[in-house]
Amino acid sequence: MNIVIIGFGSVGRGVTRVLIEKKKFLRNFLGDYKVIAVTDSSGGIYDENGLDLRKVLEMKSKGGLPKEITSIEVIRDLDFDVCIEVTPTNVENGEPGLTHIRECLKKGVDVVTSNKGPLVVAFRELMNLAKKNNARLMFEATVGGAMPVIKLAKIDLAGNEILSVRGILNGTCNYILSRMEKELLPYELILEEAKELGIAERDPTYDVEGIDAGAKLVIIANALMGLDAKFKDVERVGISNLTPEAFKVALENGYTIRLIAEANRDFLRVSPRLVPLNHPLAIYGTLNALEIETNLAGNVFVIGKGAGSVETASAIISDLICLKSLRY
Repeated sequence: MNIVIIGFGSVGRGVTRVLIEKKKFLRNFLGDYKVIAVTDSSGGIYDENGLDLRKVLEMKSKGGLPKEITSIEVIRDLDFDVCIEVTPTNVENGEPGLTHIRECLKKGVDVVTSNKGPLVVAFRELMNLAKKNNARLMFEATVGGAMPVIKLAKIDLAGNEILSVRGILNGTCNYILSRMEKELLPYELILEEAKELGIAERDPTYDVEGIDAGAKLVIIANALMGLDAKFKDVERVGISNLTPEAFKVALENGYTIRLIAEANRDFLRVSPRLVPLNHPLAIYGTLNALEIETNLAGNVFVIGKGAGSVETASAIISDLICLKSLRY
């Protein structure tokens, strides 16, 4: 299996470390594999005999990748079996990942991605393109980090109709809200703490305004429920206006508040919601969780780590193994 990695930020490097450290173990599932190219927005390196990934990581840490080859040149000019596309998410137009994935699928090359943007912008188009060219697009890492969602529904719940989904899809928001619940401190204070801990970005808008959760919800609704939803279809309210007083009132009545993403045939919505304190969705810290309502199995609940380079790498490696062993 010849692999290329497009995008060498936190996730790309996390995947690379797993491919190095778990190589003997992964060969049991993938057979012999090698990474023949790695690129990011500033440069790229390739070797058709296989890169020394430890040296590539060292180059990145010391100043960046050399300018031997661009992402588009890799896709256009090299022969490979799988593209791991892990460039940053852009929910406005899906680029540059959308072009990368389109061009790979046109070549009949399988793609594994953690990039939400292309799937939010063009889910149906990309799935049709993959089918037309006998390629596969795997995207477990786009919706739950290490928490299994897509394969859980497609494989373990095969034969079930997914009626609705409801859950917590952003760990940053969940950390802030669970800390506000416990300490009854102002949102702004907890947000600054989250930034200092590296849980929130310097500009947290993408998380706290529900953009990240909304993007994940669109992908889940389209993949699991067969919808053709767009990001504009999501009713969205963030968490920045919540107060300690709101939590105090909720707690006095046996509830907490969480940012809940929910979808059914009638609506897609991300907003702060009251959750009973004894409900499975009353989770704490940076965890994610999803409740899947089915017509045969009833309600299925899954919980796990929704972010982090190694956690996201877990989902990407799982998709790689599925490409080798499963078809769905």
